[in-house]
Amino acid sequence: MSRVQGELNSLEDKVAQVVGLCERLRAENSELRQQLAAAQNDTKRLSEKIEGAKARVEHLLSRLPD
Repeated sequence: MSRVQGELNSLEDKVAQVVGLCERLRAENSELRQQLAAAQNDTKRLSEKIEGAKARVEHLLSRLPD
């Protein structure tokens, strides 16, 4: 095998590694986006529950005698 052929093979291996890394990062990014969306939905749902509880407490406090 010539020196040039060896260098081409080495470059091909490195390109394959970069392609593999890009594919893994793309999959990880997709998974992280899904996790972020789920966390944002949870945050919204919990904030709504807190607001509901706050409104109920305020209503109960307003009914207490002075």
